[in-house]
Amino acid sequence: MAIDSNLPGDHIRSVRRRLGLTLSDVSGRTGLAVSTLSKLEKGNMSLSYDKLMLLSKGLGVDMAELLADVPGSRAAPGGGGRRIVERAGEGQQVVTESYQQLYLATELLNKRVTPLIAEVNARTLDEFKAEFGDLIRHPGEEFAYVLEGEIAFHCELYAPVVLKAGDSIYFDSEMGHAYLKASDARCRVLATCAPRSSGTPDGFSQHFIDVSKRLQEPAPAPAPTTSGKGAKAAATKLRGSKR
Repeated sequence: MAIDSNLPGDHIRSVRRRLGLTLSDVSGRTGLAVSTLSKLEKGNMSLSYDKLMLLSKGLGVDMAELLADVPGSRAAPGGGGRRIVERAGEGQQVVTESYQQLYLATELLNKRVTPLIAEVNARTLDEFKAEFGDLIRHPGEEFAYVLEGEIAFHCELYAPVVLKAGDSIYFDSEMGHAYLKASDARCRVLATCAPRSSGTPDGFSQHFIDVSKRLQEPAPAPAPTTSGKGAKAAATKLRGSKR
């Protein structure tokens, strides 16, 4: 079921209080100003994906918990065979002046990607920055597929490009970026955001990495053995060094 745009702030406040944290505590964990956090909780500031990611990591909770009341038991972490079916009109909605974002599969916790559908409203970078302060950036990679209309994709390292229905783009999301409306028709994009991998291999992979390292290491030299006169000479030399 979709939710009202002001409810994410209520969920953020609820999670913060459940963890026994003050706004200052959360500010220290996320790098977001106390005033920004206060506005987010009150619904007076637009909630973008990058802010959601910062809050999720800083509070140590799944991003879905900041969008709705999602019990942790609803979806076990990791493992294979997980699935969720979401019908048309379902999902968790976050509405801002620039975007109407519909987050999908929010009942499934610990996802490797965050899928969402965004309806783009802002037409200029000035409009966009007036709401978000700057281009959006977050660790990881992002893929976007235009469903309807035309989207002007802006980023800090490349010239703007116009994407039409059926076009797609894959990019490093640490690069500042923004989607803008480039036609009078309704403009919608399907996006998936994936955080950067920590680079820490799982136990199964680590086993083979350790074995590979051992195979590449040179074999230790055999310990010297002495006998007879040689052993006596070695013992004499050792006694001499101790003096």
